[in-house]
Amino acid sequence: MEVIGPTDRASTEAVDGVHLALLAGGDEMNVQRFEIEPGATVPEHDHPHEQTGVVLSGTLTFVLADGTEYEIGPGDTYAIPGDEAHAAENRTDKVVTGIDVFAPPRTDPDWQD
Repeated sequence: MEVIGPTDRASTEAVDGVHLALLAGGDEMNVQRFEIEPGATVPEHDHPHEQTGVVLSGTLTFVLADGTEYEIGPGDTYAIPGDEAHAAENRTDKVVTGIDVFAPPRTDPDWQD
């Protein structure tokens, strides 16, 4: 069994204003904490992993490749199929925090490359 507390792993800044921390994980999935500062954007990307998550605070806007937008608020959960291109934007003046689960496990993204 692996137990990781909320402050046990330091966050890394994947892109300006987007902070990620890999938390507990196993052979089939892992958990990641995120914080997205006001005005910050997770650039459009895709990955083979299924991604589910929950927004804990703030409001996050997901933008799909076809332009469809989803506004996700506190307590809302979401599921993104593997290989579906998506971006995320914090269009508010408050930090967005949440948790993502990836299956299979995902390492830190390489959005800066």
